[in-house]
Amino acid sequence: MEGPSCRLSAAAEELRPSGRRDAGSEPTWDTKTHFRVCRFIMETGVKLCMRSVPVATACVLYHRFFQRVTSRVYEPYLVAMSCLYLAGKVEEQHIRTRDIINVSHRYFNKGSAPLECDKEFWDLRDSVVQCELLILRQLNFHVSFEHPHKYLLHYLLSVKSLVNRHAWSRTPVAETSWALLRDCYHGDMCIRHTPQHIAVAALYLALNSYGVELPAGEKEWWQVLCEDVTKADINAVISDLLRLYDMEAKCI
Repeated sequence: MEGPSCRLSAAAEELRPSGRRDAGSEPTWDTKTHFRVCRFIMETGVKLCMRSVPVATACVLYHRFFQRVTSRVYEPYLVAMSCLYLAGKVEEQHIRTRDIINVSHRYFNKGSAPLECDKEFWDLRDSVVQCELLILRQLNFHVSFEHPHKYLLHYLLSVKSLVNRHAWSRTPVAETSWALLRDCYHGDMCIRHTPQHIAVAALYLALNSYGVELPAGEKEWWQVLCEDVTKADINAVISDLLRLYDMEAKCI
């Protein structure tokens, strides 16, 4: 979880809704595992030059799969590799299984050479393909998802037009909003909240963290952008995101 978002912890802590502090609760083994595996998905996706939406789809596939099965039965990293492979197909950015396997191999074996096309490679390739079929069956072939990205882009353009351009250029609100959005995919909050609510909350947190104020009106700016969102919805997303940041140190 690198980039602008990792510098927000102190400022964002002030926005944590009262009564929702979970610093004392330890994340479960499954939660820590899924956090680490989603980081693997994101880092591997970057090395494979995947766009942000296919990587997000891979994370959603992973979280939805483990909603239905237990990580004690299926190898999470194999599932993650298959999710990357399937997400590439779904989002029309096809990635070769050989590339996924070699990048994953380097992720776990720093500085190692690519795998030879021997029995070990072909066995792993078959496992990735078979796991892809398992994921499809578990999800009933529902593998196309709506993501917050298009909403956040629209919201950023709308808010930018309301802010003094010098104030906007001095603060990395857009970059931070995108980083916060990406970080949401480390946990299952990305499938528990609606895409619009996640986009509004990411922008709300970025604006408040940098002290950027918008002109007052009859409605709050976030109500204008998304009619069905409430302050409680925004607080719920922010609380889940802050719990991910709390957990990050425990997963290192």
